[in-house]
Amino acid sequence: MSRSDFRGSQRVVIKIGSSLLTDGGKGLNKTAIGAWVEQMSALRQQNVDVVLVSSGSVAEGVSRLKLKARPKLLHELQAAASVGQMGLVRCFENEFGRHDLLAAQVLLTHDDLSDRQRYLNARSTLLTLLNFGVVPVINENDAVATEEIRFGDNDTLGALVANLVEADLLIILTDQTGLFDANPSLNPDAKLISEISVNESLLDEVAGGSISGLGRGGMYTKVRAARLASRSGAATVIVSGKIEEVIKRVFEGEELGTYMVPSLEPLAARKQWLAGQLQVKGGVTLDDGAVNILKTAGKSLLAVGVKTVQGKFQRGDLVSCYDLQGHEVARGLINYGADEAIKIAGKPSSEFEKLLGYADAEELIHRDNMVLI
Repeated sequence: MSRSDFRGSQRVVIKIGSSLLTDGGKGLNKTAIGAWVEQMSALRQQNVDVVLVSSGSVAEGVSRLKLKARPKLLHELQAAASVGQMGLVRCFENEFGRHDLLAAQVLLTHDDLSDRQRYLNARSTLLTLLNFGVVPVINENDAVATEEIRFGDNDTLGALVANLVEADLLIILTDQTGLFDANPSLNPDAKLISEISVNESLLDEVAGGSISGLGRGGMYTKVRAARLASRSGAATVIVSGKIEEVIKRVFEGEELGTYMVPSLEPLAARKQWLAGQLQVKGGVTLDDGAVNILKTAGKSLLAVGVKTVQGKFQRGDLVSCYDLQGHEVARGLINYGADEAIKIAGKPSSEFEKLLGYADAEELIHRDNMVLI
């Protein structure tokens, strides 16, 4: 993907850092937030899905509590986050409302994305919000997080969300121009890196820590985030949020900041992940009609096309799909456990509630979570 391809993106994750959101720790910069929201609203008018990952709850809480510095004790951080989150939510709701858009608050912890069930729940919620035309505003759940489950920085959170919703583009807005080949505060000859592969070893040498001290991230965490995002094929741009109309200009392909080129295109990255990095836990045998639909129409797998179920698997596990001759034709993340799949095999989704006592997804395996073999 080149920069000129950005404007073809259908789903964008935008992460905004603490220093930008709070004007260096002085309190929420509502003027800047209004400008960023206006640009995100313009993307929505172009039918581009937008997910916002917001830092700043702790920094805003520090400002509201009139603390002299960011706390170091966990319970003080949690208290500051609780206070600051109120201001963040109110501000984003008001600003998106000016453009007749609804925003939704989503708080996540690392456990939400490492546990398969909660991962699928988070993914389903976010995709449903996007289908409703809502802009999810995501932050780490600092108010309840412990050291063991904290993401450590919202750059990483932004990348994991990009993976979660299969975004085409991750834009990380920071208080720095981009990534330089040396520390610009120490070396006046340092040059901005306009474009570089996420696998380039030079990145490990030039990425540093947080300069402002307000957030937990620095260029190192942004490089790591770009590498995480590339696992699902997302491109990443690290750029100054202080640039006028920066989101609009990046989306249109202007050479701003540092473009971190993913190693794989989205489809190839997704296929590699499903085909090679997860253990197959079971299988389903399909009738000829279901096999034909998967191969020629690219549609989701419905339970009505399933003849038999093999293995012991849980919701969210990777299962193989076989034809009647025993050949694997696809594999994907299944929406029901083995016991449930056996009950609904060969049945239309309209009968799920009667058979199971509830109805979750209509598809046994959604096409977005499946690859043909």
